[in-house]
Amino acid sequence: MADGTKFLAPGESYDTARPRAVSRERVGRRRLIDQVARRLVTLGGVTIIASILAILVVISAEVYPLIKPATASPERTITAGLDSTPLAAAVDEYREIAALVTASGVHFVSITDGTESPATPLNGLNSARVVGASPLGSGSFVLGLSDGRVIPAEVKFPVSFPDGRRRVDAELAMQDPITVDPERHPITRPAYASTPNGPVIAAAVSSKELTLVTVTETKPLIGSPVKQESCQRISLPVDGEITALALDGRGEDLFAGTSSGQVARVDLRDPNSPKIAEPVDAAGRVGTGVSALGFLNGDRTLVVGSSSGAVSSWQVLQTAGGDRRLVKIHDFAPHADAVVGFASSRRDKGFVTADASGVVHLHYGTTGQTLLTVKTEGDGVTAVAFAPKADGIIAVNAAGRLSHWTVRNPHPEITWKSLFGKVWYEGYAAPAYVWQSTGGTDDFEAKFSLVPLIYGTLKGTFYALLLAIPLALLGALYASQFMHPTLKGILKPTIEIMAALPSVVLGFLAGLWLAPLVEQVVPGLFLMPLVLTPLILGGVYCWRFVPPALRKRLRHGTEIALLIPIVLFGAWLSFRLGGLVERVLLSGDYRTWLLNVLGLTYDQRNSLVVGFAMGFAVIPIIFTIAEDSLANVPQHLIAGSLALGATRWQTAIRIVLPTASSGIFSGIMIGFGRAVGETMIVLMATGNTPVMNWSIFSGFRALSANIAVELPEAPEGGTLFRVLFLAALLLFAMTFVVNTAAEIVRLRLRRKYQQL
Repeated sequence: MADGTKFLAPGESYDTARPRAVSRERVGRRRLIDQVARRLVTLGGVTIIASILAILVVISAEVYPLIKPATASPERTITAGLDSTPLAAAVDEYREIAALVTASGVHFVSITDGTESPATPLNGLNSARVVGASPLGSGSFVLGLSDGRVIPAEVKFPVSFPDGRRRVDAELAMQDPITVDPERHPITRPAYASTPNGPVIAAAVSSKELTLVTVTETKPLIGSPVKQESCQRISLPVDGEITALALDGRGEDLFAGTSSGQVARVDLRDPNSPKIAEPVDAAGRVGTGVSALGFLNGDRTLVVGSSSGAVSSWQVLQTAGGDRRLVKIHDFAPHADAVVGFASSRRDKGFVTADASGVVHLHYGTTGQTLLTVKTEGDGVTAVAFAPKADGIIAVNAAGRLSHWTVRNPHPEITWKSLFGKVWYEGYAAPAYVWQSTGGTDDFEAKFSLVPLIYGTLKGTFYALLLAIPLALLGALYASQFMHPTLKGILKPTIEIMAALPSVVLGFLAGLWLAPLVEQVVPGLFLMPLVLTPLILGGVYCWRFVPPALRKRLRHGTEIALLIPIVLFGAWLSFRLGGLVERVLLSGDYRTWLLNVLGLTYDQRNSLVVGFAMGFAVIPIIFTIAEDSLANVPQHLIAGSLALGATRWQTAIRIVLPTASSGIFSGIMIGFGRAVGETMIVLMATGNTPVMNWSIFSGFRALSANIAVELPEAPEGGTLFRVLFLAALLLFAMTFVVNTAAEIVRLRLRRKYQQL
């Protein structure tokens, strides 16, 4: 042939050996590539699962110490050669030296080797003996003498490092004796407070009478300070005799416990005219008396121990009428015998109590929990001390036998109730959910309730989805079923590009630009649905009367563009009407009207702003997934519906939507997960306040934003650090549960409608 084509002669055949070999090599390469690709995909999936599990393990490892119980390890027990029964005890922060008060004064005993220093001579003791002492654990204290006087003192444990080794010394700083009772009754139950105006001393001088001594120091411009002492006797209207006294460090409230179980409060805010409040029954059982009183760190919570072993905490709360009353907060695990010792922590709201049988309990005042129980060796306990670092307990019996425990309890404030239940905090009128991790003073009571954070997370998600779901689904339905393909080809990529906007940019715009703008037009925003809806419906209705010749000039599906000026006009009209409504119906200021009529406070950065900003971030995700699901509905279903006489709208609602429901639901759930985990928009567009209300005009604090704000400043290994990891674990669990439930629902919907 001229074109080079060769025809086979009769009996000839093609040589197929070479093509067959080439085909086999090609198939082998494809199989190899398939195997490699399959293994790479499998490896990638396994790696992702392993990474997620590794993250879960790391988070769980950081959270686990929060739920570990407190432990106590007994250390060396020593016996000090004391001349009499110890009345009070204290210990240094390294638990090397213990200070014990006896009848002859203050003894310092080495806890490590049991050596004892001679009793420090007391100024002006003369022939008197020490018969009482206020608690030693809070710095200054007072020693009650047998001749009606008291000696203010302070135990110090200076630390030095000679030759690079730690050395702890013990010092006793004393002041001159002060006469409390001119009738020279023994001061067995003294109470002392060092206030900025001078010391305040109280003592029981008879069964129902107290003596109150205030020393006022005046510093003139020239010369030495001038001290003025005032002494007054107070008679208490109580049953029984006074058995315990406690005076807060501010010198404002004096409490007296009696043998009948009552606790009387004396208001000393005006020292010249003390006010005696009505006594309350605080022993917990009829016929038992108060055997111990003491304050927790901060001197706001009073602990009452009774002769029956009951232990309870109380606070002075202000009523609606302005009066103050003593209210019980918690009942702790009781002792089997009378409570004879009390000591509080200087770091937190923990404290220890000891009973006459030698059992010591470790409690935590905020949660109302008893964390630990230990038993001393020998008979009873007369004094107990809690180490300044809350890592040790010292208990001493009448024979001078000193028992020592090392306590490991790094997170005493954490219980399931404190994390997820209502807790009665100091100064609060009732139990509440509160998140407040830090404070300005050392006696701050940490509040770690995660409920406000979970509440805020769900609140922000709700308002974001409230805006995003209707707009995204209706937009996806129109784009997939009614919009012209050319216009859809422009609109869909534009919306998908919206998802690429960084959340920090959206949060910045929402917090600094959108929030002030929304504040000015809030009434108009709420009028907008009422104005836009009739305008749009009216525009659609009027379109029906447009001449067909004019309508044919527009491509089918592009007439939606004619609604843009109607929407813009409706928005302008809504804002104008909003200003009119505010002037006429809302007294000219909608913020004042909200506060006076509805009791709602308008915060500039609030849930309304977050709803717009986060909804803007979530809409592209839901729209894209929903539109893909709607567009992938088999065309024969749509054609069959239209052939049977259904309109496009009926087909979209009754055929397309149910068939694509599984994909639509997946899109909504993915949007939900995006909103739950959003950080920067919530952080920048809200006041970031952990409040619990559904008002759209107030802010909130979400779990994710709280982690971002507080984790950089949380001490590693501390309670706040681990609670933030617990918040991360909750976020992980929430998204896992939601995604799992969403997948189950999606599969069921898919099985239901795949038969169509």
